[in-house]
Amino acid sequence: MDIIYLHDLRIETVIGVFDWEREIKQTISIDLDMATDIRRAALSDSLEDTLDYKAVAKRLIQFVESSEYQLVETLAEHVAEIVVTEFNVPWLKLRINKVGAVRGAVGVGVIIERGSSS
Repeated sequence: MDIIYLHDLRIETVIGVFDWEREIKQTISIDLDMATDIRRAALSDSLEDTLDYKAVAKRLIQFVESSEYQLVETLAEHVAEIVVTEFNVPWLKLRINKVGAVRGAVGVGVIIERGSSS
């Protein structure tokens, strides 16, 4: 299994359960590891033969910026579903960090894996 990754993709969105969180945009950071097979792309040296991480990033930015979930867990499930279904990714590991959510912590959030790595 090969992995194409996209790390520290920072996006502003409405996220949180408290009233004040529903009125502002907060920064979340996404780390995404996506299973793929890069051999065909390595031979052809062509973008069409690989998983286009820029296309993934653009799609996630569009989705997350327009979302307004209360829980990071809910956002994570929807992000994972987009990547798996729209980009035909058989396995992914996703980390969503709600930057600055807890005083004294660099971040808090969730890490999920979806799909099969074999």
